[in-house]
Amino acid sequence: MTAWHMAHLGGIISRGPGLTIIEATAVVPEGRITPEDVGLWKDSQIEPMAKIVEFAHSQNQKIAIQLAHAGRKASTVAPWLSMGDVATEEANGWPNNVYAPSAIAYSERHAQPHEMTLEDIENLKKAWVAATRRALKAGFDVIEIHNAHGYLLHSFVSPASNKRTDTYGGSFENRTRLTREIVDLVRAEIPDSMPLFLRISATDWLEHTGEPSWTADQTAELAKILAGKGVDLIDVSSGGLHPAQKIVPGPGYQAPFAKKVREAVAGKTLVSAVGSITEGKQAQTLIDDGSADVIMSGRQFQKNPGLV
Repeated sequence: MTAWHMAHLGGIISRGPGLTIIEATAVVPEGRITPEDVGLWKDSQIEPMAKIVEFAHSQNQKIAIQLAHAGRKASTVAPWLSMGDVATEEANGWPNNVYAPSAIAYSERHAQPHEMTLEDIENLKKAWVAATRRALKAGFDVIEIHNAHGYLLHSFVSPASNKRTDTYGGSFENRTRLTREIVDLVRAEIPDSMPLFLRISATDWLEHTGEPSWTADQTAELAKILAGKGVDLIDVSSGGLHPAQKIVPGPGYQAPFAKKVREAVAGKTLVSAVGSITEGKQAQTLIDDGSADVIMSGRQFQKNPGLV
């Protein structure tokens, strides 16, 4: 966290959203997307985070942290410099220390990942717990687990990227095992009164390939399990796993996935919609028609703080 983050996030916080979720925060250094990303893998990172939290609370605002691991999309150049290119060691990257469920690169322009061993997976879980404890010390109000957009946990649940043959690959139960374990570990660390969110990609948008992939039906099934594990809100996004995805864009294009998840969980947890929701009336309609309980907004809120 730097002075830039204070200015950037402070501007968002001061505009009065219901909740501010800060950027994907790596639980280990090699879990960053780019060398410029923030992390919470060591104690010295707590104080800068706490300053952001303190400012949010001074404005009577709530603030969340999104804990993440970039998986096979790690060690890339910042997108404003070059979209998707590998960050070399000369650019402070770690292209030889990228990990994924299977040794399959996201694209030819990304680093070749190592397949995680069972020991690697256990170390990841320990790091996630440690980052959760640091987030508590920093004073965050909500924790969100990033299980979307082709990052590590998403790449475990999808058969398009997970080709393992052990207890973390193959069946739906095995592919979702790490997500379920991380949820259990985080939930056990935080107070019962503290909300736990999970962001998920509802589909890989790969149905056109005819190959196995992560689908909305599987998302709905996992959502029911997560609702029983103490996840308080499922943040429904989509895509990001594979460059061959064919997204069908349009106003509120991801809202139907949120509605499917909301119907599946049947009131046992909250569900949010996000993506191309550009007007307050549109957001209200999605709430009123039962598509979602909560609306998330990123770029549009920055463009138009009057949205709320």
